Amino acid sequence: MIDQALRAASTWDPKVSLAVNLSPIQFRSPGLAAEICDAALRWRVAFDRLELEVTESATLLGFQRDNVLATLEKLREYGAKVVMDDFGTGHSSLSNLKEFTFDKIKIDRSFVATMQSHASSSSIVKATIGLGKSLGLIIVAEGVETEEQLSVLRQWGCDQVQGFLIGKPTERFYVVDKNALIVRQ
Repeated sequence: MIDQALRAASTWDPKVSLAVNLSPIQFRSPGLAAEICDAALRWRVAFDRLELEVTESATLLGFQRDNVLATLEKLREYGAKVVMDDFGTGHSSLSNLKEFTFDKIKIDRSFVATMQSHASSSSIVKATIGLGKSLGLIIVAEGVETEEQLSVLRQWGCDQVQGFLIGKPTERFYVVDKNALIVRQ
């Protein structure tokens, strides 16, 4: 899937980024970073166009945790961005932010969907934006479906949004913003 995504990205405007979700199973491969590097070189896609998304479950693999973090660090050294996906749904969100430098965090859609009807969701979204800003991270809100949600997120300083309001998924590609696409595996 990564090779296919990079092949597709090689035909895009060089200003458009490609985001790929990495599953916990992929981290079992000791050569994951090299595989991604080789594919990017083969398709001549600049590393700074790559956003590699991981969930907290991928970074919480117990005995493999050090290997996961080393792989992510190697990918960052190549120039790729590493994004924490579905932030807030794992058991150790803050610990992950402390132990590894992510480039972006994506607020899980479950909080965005209920932020206007549940005070706790609203507080979590607002606090996550503030936390991310204080760490110098780009904040993405997932699951934005209404103009009202977008307006509130803008007011709170959210950097990017993703969801049906911005664009509907087509095949395996989802619009993140006008300069980025995401691939779901």
